[in-house]
Amino acid sequence: MTDDRLSGVLSPVVTPFKDNLDPDPERLIKQCQWLLSQNVGLAVFGTNSEANSLSVDEKILLLNQLAAGGVDTGRMMPGTGCCALTDSVKLTAHAAKLGCAGTLMLPPFYYKGVSDEGIFASFAEVIERVGDESLRIYLYHIPPIAQVGFSVDLIERLVTRFPRTIVGIKDSSGDWDNTASMLERKWDDFRVFVGSESFLLANMRNGGAGCISATANVNPAAIDRLFKSWQNDDAEQQQQALDDIRNTVMAYPMIPALKATVADFSGDGQWRTVRPPLLPLNEEKSVALAKALRGKNFAMPGL
Repeated sequence: MTDDRLSGVLSPVVTPFKDNLDPDPERLIKQCQWLLSQNVGLAVFGTNSEANSLSVDEKILLLNQLAAGGVDTGRMMPGTGCCALTDSVKLTAHAAKLGCAGTLMLPPFYYKGVSDEGIFASFAEVIERVGDESLRIYLYHIPPIAQVGFSVDLIERLVTRFPRTIVGIKDSSGDWDNTASMLERKWDDFRVFVGSESFLLANMRNGGAGCISATANVNPAAIDRLFKSWQNDDAEQQQQALDDIRNTVMAYPMIPALKATVADFSGDGQWRTVRPPLLPLNEEKSVALAKALRGKNFAMPGL
């Protein structure tokens, strides 16, 4: 973290659920503390956190429980972008009040084909209603899922109007050319995170801030190592090794695969639970995934 803007590696922390499908704060606190020990920040309520399977009230309660459990909110970037304006305001204001370093905000994503003007108006309204000078917003660009995103011109307009509040973006487009177009603008201290560690080396070489990646849930230390040592001679080899682990996990549905991996390497089978409509990996696939990872000398030390 430089000044009041985040950089480095963050994880969209997988959300544990109890048998009755309620969130499990004790397991979540423990997982967040482990990630922090690996020098990875916390993008709780991201896509791979099953964020849109959680209500606003559940997220607020979990934020309170994380803070009360000693999790450092100064290393937290919770997802707070909702379809309803008032939900975004409520959750974003609460995150700012708790001292979260930033919020990761989807655009309102239900209505498709909306204009840049409409998205700008939504973010301007959230910022004005929250009315907190400490608020730092990182835009969340994930058009493969949301189908609503941020054009470069819209980002420039937001940064120009709210230079102390709109401070970065997570680009999960999967399109390096799109990321490069953001980096080329060189907005003042605007932090560009890629949505996969597969683009981490390229991002760092072009002035990026790091990555916010699903597989940082299970491979945090190795991803952080490349972030720190991207100028080293072995950076290309590190990138290839990261890609190998990511591709192994991505051979299965991502969220159930992440949870199966945490369950396997922690010895805590409760982690396999997902909220419907998602389903956990079956036993055969879970065993195959664990075998493939162990075959690559993969480990999660300290979990």
